[in-house]
Amino acid sequence: MPIDLICLDADDTLWHNMRFFHETQDALVRMLEPFADAGIARSALEACEIRNLNLFGYGAKAFTLSMIETALELGGDEVPASVIRDILDAGKALHAHPVELFDGIEETLVALSDRARLVLVTKGDLFHQEAKLAASGLGDHFSGIEIVSDKQAATFAGIFQRNGVEPSEALMAGDSMRSDVFPALEVGAWAAYIPQPLGWSHEQRPAPADHPRFIELPSLAALVNWLDRAEAA
Repeated sequence: MPIDLICLDADDTLWHNMRFFHETQDALVRMLEPFADAGIARSALEACEIRNLNLFGYGAKAFTLSMIETALELGGDEVPASVIRDILDAGKALHAHPVELFDGIEETLVALSDRARLVLVTKGDLFHQEAKLAASGLGDHFSGIEIVSDKQAATFAGIFQRNGVEPSEALMAGDSMRSDVFPALEVGAWAAYIPQPLGWSHEQRPAPADHPRFIELPSLAALVNWLDRAEAA
C-alpha cells in the first residue's frame, strides 16, 4: 500500500488555532452580559456562524462579522458603539494571533516528506492563511499549497489529479471529520483523524465504522510510524 501523496490540514493540525477562537468567544460573551447569559450568547454565535458560512466562509474575518451580527441580534439598538468597537478590536487581535506550532511539528514534517510528497490543504481566508503559513516557517516542507474555500470530495479529487496520483495512493490528515476525513474517504483516499480537544462542533462527526482506509491517531507524529508499518505490511 504505497502512499505517494500526503495532504495535511494546517489549523489545529500543524499549529494552534481554535484556542484563540475560544478566547475571543469568551471575550464576546463578557461584552454581551448586559443582553444575554453566557449560554444563550454562545448558542447564538454558533448559529450565526453556521448561517453565514455560505456568505463569508471560514476564518477570523467571518468570525468577526458573525460576532457583530450576534451582538446586534441579542442587544438590538441597545448595543452601544463602544461594544461594536470592542468586538472589532477582538477580531483584529484574533487575526493577528501568533502562530504557535504543535510540539515536534517541523521534525515530523521532515520525516513525512522522506516518505511521500506533502501538500498543505487548508480552508479559510486566503490572506490570513498565507500569512500564517509564512509566519510558521513550514512552507518549504510542502511541494504544493492549496488554500480552498471548503473541503469537499471534488476538492480532493482535483488535488489528486493535479498531483498525478490515484486517490488510493493519497492520504489526508487533519483534525476535522467533516472537512478532512469524510471527503477524502468519499473520493477513495486514506484519511487520518488527529483529534484536538477544542475542535469546533460544526466540524465533528461520528467516526466511520470499520472503514478500511480510516485511521485515528493521537498525533501527527504517529502517522510516521503508521506509514512505516503499513509499507512493511
